[in-house]
Amino acid sequence: MTTSLAIADNDAPPRVRPVFSAATWKEIAHLVTNLPEAILGFVYAVVMVFTAGGLSVTAIGLPLLAVGLLLSRQLGRLERARARLLLGVRVEEPTPIPGPRRSGGFFPWLWTSIKDPVGWRTVLYQLIRLPWGVLTFTVVLTGLFVLWPVLPYVVRLLANADRAMVRGLLSPSDDLERRIAELESDRGVVVDTAAADLRRIERDLHDGAQARLVALAMGLGLAKEKLLEDPEGAAAMVDEAHGEVKLALQELRDLARGIHPAVLTDRGLDAALSSVAARCVVPVKVVVDLPSGQEARPAEAIEGIAYFVVSELLQNVSKHAGPGARGATVEVWRAGARLMLRVSDDGRGGADTSSGGTGLAGLAERLDAVDGVLVVDSPEGEGTVVTAELPWRDRGPGRG
Repeated sequence: MTTSLAIADNDAPPRVRPVFSAATWKEIAHLVTNLPEAILGFVYAVVMVFTAGGLSVTAIGLPLLAVGLLLSRQLGRLERARARLLLGVRVEEPTPIPGPRRSGGFFPWLWTSIKDPVGWRTVLYQLIRLPWGVLTFTVVLTGLFVLWPVLPYVVRLLANADRAMVRGLLSPSDDLERRIAELESDRGVVVDTAAADLRRIERDLHDGAQARLVALAMGLGLAKEKLLEDPEGAAAMVDEAHGEVKLALQELRDLARGIHPAVLTDRGLDAALSSVAARCVVPVKVVVDLPSGQEARPAEAIEGIAYFVVSELLQNVSKHAGPGARGATVEVWRAGARLMLRVSDDGRGGADTSSGGTGLAGLAERLDAVDGVLVVDSPEGEGTVVTAELPWRDRGPGRG
């Protein structure tokens, strides 16, 4: 999930008019209050930088600088609030710097705080604001008496410059902040997915193989008691237990195949997807165009996700394509730094990532967690084509 740092259309300044509207008076208030805010910020920035710089040869210099940059972030927060209230500029708040515990210790936290780009840009903002604050205060205060007819246009020009400074210097670091927000969201998806998979495995073991093994143990215990008294009855019970063992083993194989099938590890996507396709209720054609050889295969994690995605999509074909579906196709190929998957069928269509019951929304979240993409094209009555992209990561040498 991507955090947008752009200003929404309705955040743009209202159309300027010769009359003094409420928006114009807000801009005047912002420009007049620039001076006291600029004096406070300038004094803080100069004292903080020179004091921390002068003490940098001592043990307290760098920690003092780190604390000073954290406090400058708070001044930036106040400036963003003032701009939001008086100028209508809404800028996302930067991601907080994690404390020493979450950073892995005092020294990693110290280094992160000292090289914080948000804190340094706020210091730069405070340093250049003093001459700007003097200018805006003088122009607006003088204009209230001698530039009355054109003052709204002058105020708008100065306020737009203020807006540009706030967006340019007080906004988060676009790429870094966006990536951090994406990773935080993706981490939550991965954790939730792993927890759901563990619950599913536990439920399948408890309700399936475990229950059969408990019944098997009881049956063998009864057969042991009857072995001398009723050999024929004991033999029948052992035969029944033998059948239970076969069923339990089949359930364990199915469960292991759902986690990570052995054929995927041994022979790669082509053989593993052909095995999945053989269990689909409609005929499936599998076309895998990937380099041969162990080292040319994608990384194990990417290969496992690709297998899971195709397996889920083929289950959707079995459940939702409808009786009119005559066949499906699975295509896998590499396009530069991406692993491409396409599963298509000629069923009834009408699937999308927001519809319940198809599992496509969950697949989209799983792919997004690894920088993947899921695209669904499913017109009503015209079949479904689902295309998935995964980042290609090379497999390390010697890893099968």
